Amino acid sequence: MSKQVNGPRAAQDDADVTRADSLGREIFSDIANKWALLIIETVGERTLRFTELRGEVDGISHKMLTQNLRMLERNGLVTRTVHPTVPPRVEYALTEPGHALRATVDSMCDWTHRHLSAIEAARHRYDRA
Repeated sequence: MSKQVNGPRAAQDDADVTRADSLGREIFSDIANKWALLIIETVGERTLRFTELRGEVDGISHKMLTQNLRMLERNGLVTRTVHPTVPPRVEYALTEPGHALRATVDSMCDWTHRHLSAIEAARHRYDRA
């Protein structure tokens, strides 16, 4: 019995790849801003309240923090827990995919540290030309 290459399963696999590529581009577009990455790095292994996050992410406005937290929650990277107190206490923590993304961001930061001298030298040469 031979495997059918152009059958319904192949079409389904192509559709899955196309959907994954499209979703990947959408998520990368969402998180490719300085605030989202700083929020992910700041939350880290902790659970933080909104005001704590705002205090630790230097320069972020209330509006930008709110927008980015909503986007991160929508994409399943952070969880938002509302405690029924007066006033309500809202806490944010990374999900498993959020922790995995943080590890990727940490790797990018490590790459920057390892290649900092080469990057600075290249920029200096470019700017002189």
